[in-house]
Order: sequence, then structure tokens, then C-alpha cells
Amino acid sequence: MRRIARPLGLSLALGLILATTACGKQEDEAAKPVQAAQAVSVAPAQAHDFARSILVSGPVSAWEDMQLGVELSGLRVTALHVDVGQHVRKGELLLEIDHRSLDSDLAQANAALREAEAGAALARSQLTRAEPLVRDKFISATQLDELRAGRTQAEARVATARAARDAAALRRSYAELRAPQAGIISKRLVQPGQVVAAGTQLLGLIRDGRLEWRADLAEAELAQVKPGDRIELKTRDGKAVEGKVRAVSPGVDASTRTGTVYADLPDPQGLQPGTYLQGRIDVGMANALTVPAAAVVLRDGFPTVFTVDEKSVAHQQRVQTGSQSDGRIEILQGIETGARVVTDGAGFLADGDAVRVIEAGTKATAP
Repeated sequence: MRRIARPLGLSLALGLILATTACGKQEDEAAKPVQAAQAVSVAPAQAHDFARSILVSGPVSAWEDMQLGVELSGLRVTALHVDVGQHVRKGELLLEIDHRSLDSDLAQANAALREAEAGAALARSQLTRAEPLVRDKFISATQLDELRAGRTQAEARVATARAARDAAALRRSYAELRAPQAGIISKRLVQPGQVVAAGTQLLGLIRDGRLEWRADLAEAELAQVKPGDRIELKTRDGKAVEGKVRAVSPGVDASTRTGTVYADLPDPQGLQPGTYLQGRIDVGMANALTVPAAAVVLRDGFPTVFTVDEKSVAHQQRVQTGSQSDGRIEILQGIETGARVVTDGAGFLADGDAVRVIEAGTKATAP
């Protein structure tokens, strides 16, 4: 068989191309940047005696918001003596309605009572004079019995007239709305001259001016709270308002699976009913696994920590957190005791990054 000779020029060209390609690959590999290990500080996850607390938001409400109205219909308001925010005493006059017709009814009832009392006095006097005459046979026993019956009827008419007078006086008292308890006027839903209906709310009264804070908790958290636990609210201007849990719902709602905590605020410091505030409920001490607060970062909306292994590689670990106190966060699930977690520099890390551990307190920076 005859061998075909390859031209010398073609062989040289192929060799040159291969050499050029190899040099290009070496230059590309040399040009790749070497990732520097990020400097971080770490701390071990440790068990501590931890002041456990529950963070939850809820509204400030009146301890008892009394709805005040009148028991008469179709009468006009003639005087209004209070306004919103005013402190009132028990029994203080708040509102008056037109009572002219009621005064007339009361006057008639008083007159009827006096008439009945006069008739009863006459019947008693007649009976007293007749009793000696029976012994002397000046009147018969039948006449004496009639006088006794007349006295009884007169006394009954007095009782009836007195009851009618009391009823008229009671209706007259309905024309004046008085404070059933001391407190603060929270609402005013009526104006002078307005015709009112029975049972309609006209005024609101916060009994004794007391406020409370209410919060809805899931059943697991509700079981940890008991009456007497301390709470602390943060106001809009940063002030702390303290209180104590007064009552806890004995059960949870079947649809929402939550129950309500009621906390007294002895010194509300200007809080207003309806204000929605975050509060912390202290539920006692517990021995719990904790890490520094700086070690917990958010990844995809979930709390996450970065642990460092023996090869100085960071591993992302999603955790379940609990209470927070004194700069430490309780870890309920996700890591074990003794795990080394990144504190300074955790916000710059990704899963699998190489790290360089530095002494705690040294400033860690992004690579």
C-alpha cells in the first residue's frame, strides 16, 4: 500500500495551534482569583440559666368600659355636664333630660298619697272613739266591725298611693344620668337637644380609669403564662410601662387555637385605649441552649446560624429560636450544645465558605 506523505507546512501549523491552546489554558487558570478566607469570630452554643420570655403584640384596652344610657324614650336632652377625658366621681350628675312631665306625675302621686294618709288617719280616729261606745251599748258590734274594715281599707289605699308615688319618683330619677362608678369619660355620643331612646348608649365610662393590655397567644405559649407574671410594654416614644398578668383564658378558641392574656397596667403613663403595642411577658427561668444574638441571621426569611467545622468551613444551619435576653437567643432546634457558631461576620457568609477564625472582639469585614 502506498503511504500518503503529509505536507510539512500542515504539520507545523497544527503544532503551533496546539501549543497556543495549551498556553491559553494555563494563562486562564493562572488568571482565576483565589478566594480569600473570610475573617470571622466564633462562639460555642452553650446552656445557660435563661430568663425566658414571650414577645407578642396586643391592644391596650379599658379594664371595664361601661356603656351608659337612659331608661326613657322620646325625651329631649336638656343638659350635658361632662366631656370626653373628664374624670368623674361616683354618683356625679352627667346628663339630664326633659323632666317636666315627670315632675307633674310625681306631684300628682304625692298629692294622692297625702289624701290617702288623711283618709287613713280619719278611719283610725273614728275607730278609736267607737271602741268605748261598744262597751256602753251606744253602738252595735256590727258598726264597730265596719269601722275596723274602713280603717284597713284606708291603710291599703295609703300603701297603694305610696307605691304609685315611689314609681313616679323612680321615673323622675331616670331623667338624670349619674356615674355608677368613678372613672374617665371615654365616649360622648349625644348632644344637648337630642331626643334619645331607651337603651341607646349615650356616654362611655372607663371604670376607675384602669387600663389593661390584652394579647392572643398560641396554645403552647399560653400554657407557660400564669397570673402574676411580669410584663413590659414599649411605648411609641421608647418608654417602658410595666404591669402584671391578671388573668389567663382557661382554654383556647377552637378556630384560631389561641387564648387571651389580660394584664393590669397600674401606671399606664398616658397610654390610650386602642393603642397596639408589643410586650414582653416574663415566664420564669429555664436552662436552655443559647447563642449570642449576633450569631442569628435571616436567610430566606428563616433564622439561620453558621457553624464552623475543623477544616474552617462555614455551614449554614436553619434553627428554631425562642426567647431573647441579655444579648443571647434561645435555640430550640437546629444545632447541638458545643457547636461553634459564627458571631462577627455571619451576615457576609454563604454555605461552604472558607473562613479564618480570629479572636472574639476583632472587627470582621467582608472579603
